[in-house]
Amino acid sequence: MPGETILETRGLTKEFKGFVAVRDVNLAVREGTIHALIGPNGAGKTTCFNLLTHFLTPTRGEIRFKGRDITGSRPADIARMGLVRSFQISAVFPKLTVRENVRIALQRHRGHSFDFWRRESVLDGFGERCDALVEAVGLTDYAGTPAVELPYGRKRALEIATTLALEPEMMLLDEPTAGMAHEDVERITALIRKVAVNRTVLMVEHNLSVVSKLSDTITVLARGEVLAEGDYASVSKHPAVVEAYLGTAHA
Repeated sequence: MPGETILETRGLTKEFKGFVAVRDVNLAVREGTIHALIGPNGAGKTTCFNLLTHFLTPTRGEIRFKGRDITGSRPADIARMGLVRSFQISAVFPKLTVRENVRIALQRHRGHSFDFWRRESVLDGFGERCDALVEAVGLTDYAGTPAVELPYGRKRALEIATTLALEPEMMLLDEPTAGMAHEDVERITALIRKVAVNRTVLMVEHNLSVVSKLSDTITVLARGEVLAEGDYASVSKHPAVVEAYLGTAHA
């Protein structure tokens, strides 16, 4: 069952030389849920993500994670707290295999260097957990394949595996199914549902079919402001949402 609020923003605002990209956004994500952030192009979704993980500094407002004010914290510190945005550690090494990429992400979770100069016996300690992660994202058959040779959808699965290696309490996924064929969309949708069983997910996603299948709560942004919030059934019927987002998507 969904728990208490794990991530909250109060009056979150970002201005760029007079242009307000995000205006007074109040967001509350409940623990153990999948929460989607949607809206038309230019709505402020990616800016919100960048603010939450402090790749951008808010002009004003507050961000709280597990009751702690994280406004102004460094991205690496936020990740160590358990709030991980996929791209922070999903820039995979193209010439390394799937298994090697996941093992490097596990090594990083130690909180030290990547341990490139450690004895092989030390690194072997990550083997069991590495194989479990590779299997969890459906990449066992690709374990020895260099990342550069992976089909696009499988590469996104690898990125999710490297995110999971940091053992996040909450994952932020920025358009996880963008650019995928239908078969890959179905696979990644199922994967997100699987990895969300024991954690919270906040995602930006344009594919409304994916949003409807996965999301417990949807927040709709338009012109940097919250337009509506609720489950898919209520949000999809909201007149302002139909006009600002759904209507354009189905035009």
